[in-house]
Amino acid sequence: MAYKVGMVSLGCAKNQVDGEVLMASLKNAGFETVDDAAMADIAIVNTCGFIESAKKESIEEILELAQLKKEGKIKKLVVTGCLGERYQAEMHKELPELDAVIGIGANGDIARLLTQMMEEDQYVESFPDKSKMPLCGERVLTTPSYFAYVKIAEGCDNRCSYCAIPLIRGGYRSRTMESIEEECRALVADGAKELILIAQDTSRYGIDLYGEYSLAKLMRRLCAIEGLRWLRVLYCYPDSITDELLETMAGEEKIVPYIDLPLQHASGKVLRAMNRRGDRQSLTALMERIREKVPGVVLRTTFITGFPGETEEDFTQLAEFAKDVQFERMGCFAYSQEEDTPAASLPDQVEEEVKEHRAEILMDRQMAIMEAQGLELVGQTLEVLVEGFDRYAECWFGRSYRDAPDIDGKVFFTTEGKRPRLGSFVKVTVTGCMDCDLTGELVE
Repeated sequence: MAYKVGMVSLGCAKNQVDGEVLMASLKNAGFETVDDAAMADIAIVNTCGFIESAKKESIEEILELAQLKKEGKIKKLVVTGCLGERYQAEMHKELPELDAVIGIGANGDIARLLTQMMEEDQYVESFPDKSKMPLCGERVLTTPSYFAYVKIAEGCDNRCSYCAIPLIRGGYRSRTMESIEEECRALVADGAKELILIAQDTSRYGIDLYGEYSLAKLMRRLCAIEGLRWLRVLYCYPDSITDELLETMAGEEKIVPYIDLPLQHASGKVLRAMNRRGDRQSLTALMERIREKVPGVVLRTTFITGFPGETEEDFTQLAEFAKDVQFERMGCFAYSQEEDTPAASLPDQVEEEVKEHRAEILMDRQMAIMEAQGLELVGQTLEVLVEGFDRYAECWFGRSYRDAPDIDGKVFFTTEGKRPRLGSFVKVTVTGCMDCDLTGELVE
């Protein structure tokens, strides 16, 4: 009997790719994959366990599916991903509804483990060493056919004091260039126009395999793939932004001038407590260097407010830095006190209300910056990747090079009755900006 298996994948794009690899391995082992986990015999929750809000979302999803199991609509409930890996000892005790908890090191063995669970009708768990996690594999894509994420490395060696990722995912491991290129060629052959390179720290890519930062070399190699239109990179670390990388971004037509580098803060004191390098002066110089070397670049970053010991003066430094740099894209999160991380036991923990209020201040100011930047684009013509039709607004929408999927905005545009093809590229003249999304008209 072919068991039906469905997955709910939570958290970041890196976890999403892991889920796609898991589903492909199950499909190849004879399981029937379905899009809706609620319609499956086996429902898998591919969890996130990074910060408190993500853990809550994972648990809520597990409990919703547990109710369906209780009602007899699904047979088995399985946890994979970061939450299960992080809380190995607690998962089954706290959530007895679970039928299996599979650590990331067992991802390559999931078909055997689920078969054992079904045939023996007993609870299964497996937590081999994290290094056994496959770095790549065949995937059942959950993104639209015209774009795909490509994970170029796993794990992290940065040891930021607030972050649980090294505990969950282990040390940094790069994939070979040959492996990545082979996957990218296959994705483009299947219709992908945009490829998005991801890792916990993409700019560190290759240091473990080749003894040097090799992201620029990898990107030049991928730009040679015929049929690829856009190559985008996320999750760069500021310390490893080389001149070679910036010159490659500026010189290769297929690489979109968009760089995502989570800076987390601008106060030197707070950054040191975070076990990160730099200060307001050095980070300002880095932003200037990037903008000088990559004309028209879109800078995206994220900040953490309310880190232990963050004073009003530290926060003012951060707010002034964000105002001075005028980031095109920005996210901001209140610090989450994560157990087993060095920052969790630091003195001077900031009150929740203060953390949240500071994050709101930064985001309110950023929305005003983005609105002003959007209005400055009025009259310009942008290349837009068509993603769909909004029947309420009665217009089409897509993304320009300025926007990464899911985390950034959209371009909404009218077409005077024309029906552009999903996944195609069209020219749109910007006519306005609304809630930080651009509006425009299709160019003939």
